[in-house]
Amino acid sequence: MNTLIQSLLAERDKNVNWHPYTQMKTAGDAIPIVRGKGVYLFDDDGKKYIDAVSSWWVTLHGHAHPYIAERVYQQLTTLEQVIFAGFTHEPAVQLSENLLNLLPKNQKKVFYSDNGSTAVEAALKMCIQYAYNSGKEKTKILAFKNAYHGDTFGAMSVSGRSVWTKPFGSMLFEVVFIDTPNAENLESLKIQISEIAEETACFIYEPLVQGAAGMLIYEAEHLDELMKFCRSKEILMIQDEVFTGFGRTGKLFAANHLAEIPDIMCFSKGLTGGTMPMGITTCSQEIFNAFLSDDKYKTLFHGHSFTANPLACTAALASMELLLQEETLAAIDRISRQHSDFTDILEQHPNVENVRQTGTILAFELKTDQHTSYFNEVGKVLYDEFLQRGIIMRPLGNVMYLVPPYCITAEELDFTYRNILEVLDTFKNQVHFPIHAAGQE
Repeated sequence: MNTLIQSLLAERDKNVNWHPYTQMKTAGDAIPIVRGKGVYLFDDDGKKYIDAVSSWWVTLHGHAHPYIAERVYQQLTTLEQVIFAGFTHEPAVQLSENLLNLLPKNQKKVFYSDNGSTAVEAALKMCIQYAYNSGKEKTKILAFKNAYHGDTFGAMSVSGRSVWTKPFGSMLFEVVFIDTPNAENLESLKIQISEIAEETACFIYEPLVQGAAGMLIYEAEHLDELMKFCRSKEILMIQDEVFTGFGRTGKLFAANHLAEIPDIMCFSKGLTGGTMPMGITTCSQEIFNAFLSDDKYKTLFHGHSFTANPLACTAALASMELLLQEETLAAIDRISRQHSDFTDILEQHPNVENVRQTGTILAFELKTDQHTSYFNEVGKVLYDEFLQRGIIMRPLGNVMYLVPPYCITAEELDFTYRNILEVLDTFKNQVHFPIHAAGQE
């Protein structure tokens, strides 16, 4: 398409659409994307972009993957949707069986929803009602500072308080927030938890990586110790693997880095390979059993119109098959090693600080005169600069990160690295933004 048609589509979009996490008054025109192939997205003017952030961390195997597309097409011609209350179907049963075979052995049941936030909502309700059904008064919830678990009200409540949640502050339920664990604070965290243990229904956490907070990484051994302590205090644990699941940390799940196991797990994002919305909440048999009763009021009264949608289940099955192929596992390992090598280079750059990496996730901070924050003004400058270079990066303020699809080649990743270094050199000694009232989140 020519530039005129592209601008018309952008204008039509502006007339009717409200985009997420976007200040619509000051945002530029949205870029019309007409197709995707592998690691690339193509706009209506023919320009191609490396999708270095997997379209908000969801696209595992690249865009328009032919195997997933064919599987979904075949399912579409057979069964596209059926109510999941009182009915079932092969894709849902097969997906549950396949996923549970990969998870910690205590995970026995699968509850379907339609995104990461709703997977978290279901998990929270399971924990609160587990205590209620068991005749216990346990309503407190424990979570990490800087957490992000979604944008619905329950998910917002267990996420770190910030300017994002401030308009709804009085409407969010009480949560006890603690620091992520390290060697220095573990004992004090245990004391803090002990004081509220009898009232605490659950502990929800992002394992190893706090994504939206700026790809903040902490050690598995310290989380293991905290989980072990929570287990001793009979506090249920919700492991939010919406981001970390399906290979992002270098292993299939963050759970594979841990010795301790959670009671509940949440999944979305890469679950369907980024092709369709779907959320999953898995739980132990013990939690499920607390809802089994002749008393109908002990039912989990939670559901969604598109629960276990056959098309989304089929996409997830196809994505999981691709994920388990030797070729994909080798690609995850190769990306992880390339990231590690590039980390060594970044650590020597004078304009960079706080480099961190685990698996296919790499993040670092550009030094500026502002605090490290989602609202650091350099983020927009960096975003635009990389778009000009044909790379989609979505900096969290001055925090830059890479979460590429597993299909990215070594050459495409090296191209991205080279451009990062060129941008860093361009910005060297030139990034001087005054500190504004927004400050740090």
